[in-house]
Amino acid sequence: MSEVYKSLSDPTRRHILEMLREREMSAGEIAERVSVSKPTLSGHLATLKAAGLVDVTRQGTTLIYRLNLSVLEEAVMSLMSAFRIGQDAPAPRPRAAEDRA
Repeated sequence: MSEVYKSLSDPTRRHILEMLREREMSAGEIAERVSVSKPTLSGHLATLKAAGLVDVTRQGTTLIYRLNLSVLEEAVMSLMSAFRIGQDAPAPRPRAAEDRA
């Protein structure tokens, strides 16, 4: 899971995931919409793939990237659970008699 969080820490990678949320895209289409060099983009895409956040298929000589929502959902749910988001807050402890005096 730490690999997923590391991948999400970079703004360029988050932007790529936002684009892929709209539709699957080729590496060339992604390159047209982000302002990084192609080698840097390749590194970002490799990081996202290694974390399982994107799936890649080949169509001829073109690599097509699509968002893997299940991994992203799992990461979000894990964070929510860790911070107890969406869970009932524990009831306040009753104050001891000496605290009330």
